[in-house]
Amino acid sequence: MAKRVGVDKWLYCATLILVAIGLAMVFSASAVMANADYHTPYFFVVRQAIWAAMGLVLMTLLMRVDYRTWNRASVVFPLVGMAIILMLAAFLTRDSHNTHRWIRLGPLSLEPSEIAKPAMVVFLAWFLQDRMGSIEDWRHTILPAALPSLVFIALILKEPDLGTAMVCAAVTALMLWLAGMNMKYLGYAALAAAPVLYVMLFRVPWRRERLLAFLNPESDPLGKGYHIMQSLIAVGSGGIHGVGYMDGAAKLFYLPEPHTDYIFANIAQELGLIGSLAVVGLFVFIGYRGMRAALLSRDMFARFLAFGITATILLQAFFNISVVLALVPTKGITLPFVSYGGTSLFIMLSLLGVLLNITKDVE
Repeated sequence: MAKRVGVDKWLYCATLILVAIGLAMVFSASAVMANADYHTPYFFVVRQAIWAAMGLVLMTLLMRVDYRTWNRASVVFPLVGMAIILMLAAFLTRDSHNTHRWIRLGPLSLEPSEIAKPAMVVFLAWFLQDRMGSIEDWRHTILPAALPSLVFIALILKEPDLGTAMVCAAVTALMLWLAGMNMKYLGYAALAAAPVLYVMLFRVPWRRERLLAFLNPESDPLGKGYHIMQSLIAVGSGGIHGVGYMDGAAKLFYLPEPHTDYIFANIAQELGLIGSLAVVGLFVFIGYRGMRAALLSRDMFARFLAFGITATILLQAFFNISVVLALVPTKGITLPFVSYGGTSLFIMLSLLGVLLNITKDVE
């Protein structure tokens, strides 16, 4: 197989387009709110642009760093340890909305669970690359492989952040499946997780109310079902062509979190079905190029790493868009590269840098 001269330029360009769309839509979705709260319409978009610039610089640097650099225990274990320490440190900081998801340093904030995602993927790729022959050994292969993910998931659930925990669980399951794990073990894991999910969904009052609102939002459109109804109204009112950039009404204090969790609803209203499909198409294209790199990689570490990075991006995008379309209950997950959120954008661009380096070794 011929060695590629450079990185996958199609993947690189698709990422840049998504980041540009994200900056434009963050400004559109947040300008009115930012002007009301901070007396400038540029409050959120300037911060997002700074994170985007830093992320793109790091992406460019990482795509020049040989991916094999990450295939060392001296790199993997400190990365996992750092993620765990930062997540524990978040519990020592002042909570925000009864959650401990961020470490705040003055005007800056860091979301440790975002760092857990690359740490988890790198560990699984390193651990599984030469254990495919013993993947049926649950005691010496499956359990040790899943242990860091289980620690991450437990800490993320404690924050609490069920959506991110589900993304981590799904990525772990998919990477173990890629290694050849028998599906029966996924069934055992699902049975073991069922009591935990039951307690978190039905024994936590606000989650139970959110689930009931998802099942029947029309029963309380101005109360528990408000978020879902406003999201669907925004999506439906965009039609085919949209109402026009900056002209959407849902972001005017109707749609909750229009620049973060529900930014896709603002895209659907202002850019319509055409704009929405364009964004979805870009994610599909990134998924295709990422999975292509994984399947064409001869190095098993590169295969697992490319697969895990791509799966993380696609699953997060799937959950975010599904929430906006009321296909799943509200999760609080951002849309990769598009939603406002500095840590998320920075980490996703970093992962793309690693993925781009892997593409150098495939046709």
